[in-house]
Amino acid sequence: MATVLRRRRPGESPQVTHVELFFDLVYVFAVTQLSHNLRDQLTARGALETLVLFLAVWWAWNYTAWATNWIDPDHAAVRLLMIGLMLLSLAMSAAIPRAFGSRGATFALAYVTLQVVRSGFMVVAFRGVRMGRNYAQLLAWSCIAGAAWVGGAFVHGDSRLLVWIAAIALDYAAPLHGFALPRLGRTPIGDWTLAGGHLAERNQLVLLIALGESILAVGATFAGLSWRAAVVGAFVVGFVETASLWWIRAGYAYAHGIMVAGVIVLAVAIDLTIAQPTRETSTRAAAVILGSPALYLLGNALFKHALIGRVPRSRLLGLLALVLLIPVAIAANRLVLSAATTLVLATLAAATANEPASGSLASGTTPRHTR
Repeated sequence: MATVLRRRRPGESPQVTHVELFFDLVYVFAVTQLSHNLRDQLTARGALETLVLFLAVWWAWNYTAWATNWIDPDHAAVRLLMIGLMLLSLAMSAAIPRAFGSRGATFALAYVTLQVVRSGFMVVAFRGVRMGRNYAQLLAWSCIAGAAWVGGAFVHGDSRLLVWIAAIALDYAAPLHGFALPRLGRTPIGDWTLAGGHLAERNQLVLLIALGESILAVGATFAGLSWRAAVVGAFVVGFVETASLWWIRAGYAYAHGIMVAGVIVLAVAIDLTIAQPTRETSTRAAAVILGSPALYLLGNALFKHALIGRVPRSRLLGLLALVLLIPVAIAANRLVLSAATTLVLATLAAATANEPASGSLASGTTPRHTR
């Protein structure tokens, strides 16, 4: 199966193909499902459950982006693999609203099958070379975590949540420990020859998918309401806030999972604000209105630290400004609080508009911490 591997020169980043873009379309649906799940269960428990589901969805997408660094999506076998992964991703996404209820087994089995099939394919594709052993170790860890995912699907309530938290912790701990296994040892970071430019473009595209959910929230909610002044104001604020996040992204190469999570939460904040702009800001509404840009800026700050070894002052000032808005939430309605957060983001976007994106992954640079 060696012919399924991409042919690229040293230092060259592969181009993102139409097959990869087609695969990403499923995650448009996944992002919508996650944002609606959070909106419909806007409690601490609902937020925790949505976080667990998001982390699984993100890891499924992320490992597929890794794989397409090396395998050629134009090869028939790879196309069949990608289509199969799409089907599994679609089933997983469809199960999200009832993943902690009657469709837990569907979510878990789809997720685990996706992870195992992809890693197994890569083991065969890389047979006889070091990367094959690397993927064999990743496959082993996926099976270990997978047992917890499937087991958790057959218990209920708090038990399922706790087991799935342990399962996702295993998934995320594996690369941090080099997929270490007895006798085989670790797979050092240097053994995973990821193409920075390719991952940069893939992450930019998945962030655009998440931003698209915020745009849909702005337009769909606004379209279904009476267009009084407060609603129109909330509509404008929601759009400007989304555009500001996009602008910040444009200046700093590509997004991480934390940034995507922030955008998903933003869609909920926009929906709540446009639907009832003059309503008193509850603790839950304040959490999503202030928390969504905070998550986004935190993810961007962590990425910049991994890339250049420091956090830009602008990100710290932006986070501080959002913290200072917490007292405003007590007295302000949803529209006023959303406008204040939008002002913070728009100011940040304007202040960094002309900064050079030094070390941008678009040029092929790989951050010091890729996992």
